[in-house]
Amino acid sequence: MDKIRWGILSSAKIGVQKVIPAMQNSKFCSIDVIASRELKNAQVVAKKLGIAKAYGSYQELLDDAEIDAIYNPLPNHLHVPWSIEALKANKHVLCEKPIALSASEGQKLVDFSKKKPQLKVMEAFMYRFHPQWQKAKQMVDAGKIGKLCSIHSFFSYDNRDAANIRNIAEYGGGGLMDIGCYCISLARFIFSCEPRRVCGIVEYDLNFKVDRLTSGILDFGIGTSTFTCATQLLPYQRVNIYGTEGGIEIEIPFNAPADKPCKIWFQKEE
Repeated sequence: MDKIRWGILSSAKIGVQKVIPAMQNSKFCSIDVIASRELKNAQVVAKKLGIAKAYGSYQELLDDAEIDAIYNPLPNHLHVPWSIEALKANKHVLCEKPIALSASEGQKLVDFSKKKPQLKVMEAFMYRFHPQWQKAKQMVDAGKIGKLCSIHSFFSYDNRDAANIRNIAEYGGGGLMDIGCYCISLARFIFSCEPRRVCGIVEYDLNFKVDRLTSGILDFGIGTSTFTCATQLLPYQRVNIYGTEGGIEIEIPFNAPADKPCKIWFQKEE
């Protein structure tokens, strides 16, 4: 199999510090180009990470015929517009989560992608491919905890910086978009279906106008999932999966460290 030739759309921290180094360790990936709104920024990252080409605009990257796929870690409100532009340029797309700011915006991307059936579009939820989640999914599907009944998840951090993009409403900021999306995604992943009903409660930061504390209940018909996400609380994360005969607890479910083992606990009713 030939290597996929990747272009990186922006010098965002998640890409520079996490995603690009990981992709460079893959035998199937070649990171050939990085683009930024400022050429100097792209050149600095390219030199640091050993990337051959740097561009001073996103469009230059999309116009590069030697690139097969793009990774899009732009701010949330730019995920769908630039992913569509990448499809227009006949590039496969790996887009950071959340892939869209609303169901209707997400549908626009789905509808446009149907015009390019030869191209792949994927939301970059890394956790689903981590060994701890693959193991948890296998255990649930194999009936190791009996009938799946309930999932509880919690994800929080403390960020009160007004200049941080996560606290800027027009850029798609707020806890639900940034980290609550994990809690929703994992429930759909483990239950292997979509919720029938959803209800929630939201507390907004009066200055930032973004949600800082959100809790929700997802009714899947065959069980429920509850979650809380917060951006102005003690940093913490945990997931518990409960069944009629046992349970699974995942210690660091979402941003698992690359430099040490992860832990999951399995409890079985005797």
